[in-house]
Amino acid sequence: MINYRIIARVFSILLIFEGLLMLLSALISYIYYETTTSAFIYSAFITILAGIGAFVPLREEEKVYGNREGYIIVTGVFLIFSLFGTLPYLFSGSITSFPDAFFESVSGFTTTGATIITDVDSMSKGILFWRSMTQWVGGLCIIFLSLYVLPVFRDINIQLSTTDFSGQTSDKIHPRTIDAVKRLIGIYIALTIAEALLLFVSGMTLFDAVCHSFTTLSTGGFTTHNNSLAFYSSPLIKVVITIFMFIAGTNMTIIYFGINLDFRKLTENDEYAFYAIICLIFSLIAIPAIFIKSTDSLGNSILDGFFHVVSIVSTTGYYTSDYTSWGSFMIMIFFILMFTGGTSGSTSGGMKVSRLLILTKNNRTELRRLIHPDAFIPVRLNRRILPQSIVYNVLVFVTLYFLVLCISSVILSFMGYDIITSFSTSAAFLGNIGPGMGTFAPFTNYATLPVTGKWFLSGLMLLGRLELITVMILFARSFFRK
Repeated sequence: MINYRIIARVFSILLIFEGLLMLLSALISYIYYETTTSAFIYSAFITILAGIGAFVPLREEEKVYGNREGYIIVTGVFLIFSLFGTLPYLFSGSITSFPDAFFESVSGFTTTGATIITDVDSMSKGILFWRSMTQWVGGLCIIFLSLYVLPVFRDINIQLSTTDFSGQTSDKIHPRTIDAVKRLIGIYIALTIAEALLLFVSGMTLFDAVCHSFTTLSTGGFTTHNNSLAFYSSPLIKVVITIFMFIAGTNMTIIYFGINLDFRKLTENDEYAFYAIICLIFSLIAIPAIFIKSTDSLGNSILDGFFHVVSIVSTTGYYTSDYTSWGSFMIMIFFILMFTGGTSGSTSGGMKVSRLLILTKNNRTELRRLIHPDAFIPVRLNRRILPQSIVYNVLVFVTLYFLVLCISSVILSFMGYDIITSFSTSAAFLGNIGPGMGTFAPFTNYATLPVTGKWFLSGLMLLGRLELITVMILFARSFFRK
């Protein structure tokens, strides 16, 4: 039987946490003498009060083990965060309709980076900070999920078994989950601070540097200006953000071992090597194409090539140029990259490199089995034999992924959008990338979407962020049975 008490208790604690973050945004707004300060205070009051109201009756300690509680919590966390995350937008008047506010909030917490705000530059500092903060918190949630255990409070331990569908075989950094999470959160915070300092030194204001570090490490892509990173002309800023986007798309445990100078873990990790090779090869393909199609110098073409490829692969969604103007070849290249994603255990979205690597290895293995039908030829990852069940589950996930993509594209086409817009937008939202192609190319926003389209794409963002299975399993008839 599902223990709804433990689920409500986790939600209550997370609501209190979200309310405190709203107070932090209120402080930023107060520092800049903005009228939105009161909006954040009201939002924080409602959110914290709701959290306390749910927590007080459930404050007794209890421990519950079970998959079903975990699946409900994972999906519910993003829904509740997004619902209460609409309050600052609505109370401040920055966004006046609830569907628009919910779309923006979901886009933040799922680290998608799609926006309905037509004039970002006119937003208050408090609202801009809140938008960036929602993505940073969304990245934190993904770090928790990367360990497949939710939540990480000492007195609750709920196992969420989705490892088979990710194909992840990462080394553990500590035998106790709570200590591992502390280390990963510490790395996440340290990288955020490091990037903010480097961006500040590179020419950004301190406020912009902090906001962009929030949205880079979370692979979110929200910015503080209408033209994304095209607002800045500094090549150094572009280099810093490219490096940190690549890091953000890397498995957090790999980063941990790298910081501890255990480079053997990096060199022996097949997924990390595949991720780096994808970024390098496609960047080298993009550079000459950009140089031919644009009027920029070779140096700028090299920067643009690496920047945009890493941005799409890591699902960050930053841009400095309209990559759809670089010709059909580059449009096809970026469309292909929308299906990659970063590594498992990173904050990025998409299908994840691990699944693509397993598919590649399995295809090669199947060809060898056709030649040697009696031979035992296993699929190996990181020198370990993968159980056939993991390979089958990855195949199920990829099949579902493309099925959802096709259905979503058909639905968008019914709303009047062309085939390029429909497919690229579906891929961008399912992969939590943000900008698409066609009608919703870079330097545009999603304000023109009909209300039904905003609700639909909000659901698609959640489905992509929670990697399909976590949400779909809630609709199984047997899920809520004893």
